[in-house]
Amino acid sequence: MTIIDVRTREEFMGGHVAGSINIPLQIIPDQAEEIRKMSSPILLCCASGNRSGQATAFLTRLGIHCENKGSWLDLNYSLQSKK
Repeated sequence: MTIIDVRTREEFMGGHVAGSINIPLQIIPDQAEEIRKMSSPILLCCASGNRSGQATAFLTRLGIHCENKGSWLDLNYSLQSKK
């Protein structure tokens, strides 16, 4: 599983899902081929789900299977409750 947080670096440094990587929304297009090589499932998150939704739509158009998981806080809670 790969978790990509598309918030800014500053937001990411303020808190994030353990093990997630930070690729800000603005550079997602430049990183698409690297993202394609990442372990599935690819889960995207941000602060509210808006930016991760934009990134998911973009990557899906390129044929990259990924899912918008919305807020990083919600995703973090979901992952922690499965442990």
